[in-house]
Amino acid sequence: MSEKIATLKKEGNISIITLDDGKANVFAPEMSKHINECLDEVSTEEGCLIITGREGMFSGGLDLKIIQSGDIEKIQEMSFSAFQLLGRIFSFPRPVIAACSGHAVALGTFLLCCCDYRIGVKGDFMLGANEMRTNMVIPTPILELIKFRVANAHKYRAVLGAEMYTLEQSQDAGLIDDVVEMNDLMDATNKKAEDLATMGHPSYSMTKELFIAEPMKKINEAMQELEKQV
Repeated sequence: MSEKIATLKKEGNISIITLDDGKANVFAPEMSKHINECLDEVSTEEGCLIITGREGMFSGGLDLKIIQSGDIEKIQEMSFSAFQLLGRIFSFPRPVIAACSGHAVALGTFLLCCCDYRIGVKGDFMLGANEMRTNMVIPTPILELIKFRVANAHKYRAVLGAEMYTLEQSQDAGLIDDVVEMNDLMDATNKKAEDLATMGHPSYSMTKELFIAEPMKKINEAMQELEKQV
């Protein structure tokens, strides 16, 4: 696929990465590659980063076609590149805001957990880690993300209970910070980005590194083990 399915737009010191594969915004290898290429062009010393999807769909997770193919090598490569990407976003030195434009399932939910502030939309959209219902193990590199972000009262429900939430319900679970009407999503996100872009450098990045040190240590150790299998 030559067409970009993750694109970067810059407005002053605010960078916006938009995911749009025309379908479920799945994390096939091409999506991870394109997002990484966008991130390469985002400043790590100033400003703020926004990640959003297309209307109605933030991300549906990993590419089920690759998973259902049974090709272990392709599955491992896809998963490893996606996990690497989430770690990069989680530890990104500047503030990261998710403009959750619709459904966010499985890896889509874990992507939200990587972001410093999450704004969702009202409507019939679902969010959650459904792996237990699809007979899939949640590996350490992404399990640490949801454990770090989900509210204590929802830890069992969100992970082992595989509970699916509306984006409004997700606020109580600690997976979304604010919910607005669809038409107001980017206005609200840009307003928040303008505020977070004022955070000092390098004080923000240094404090963020300390703040997430424990889960990042576990993520990095798990990724080192997974890399031996790829």
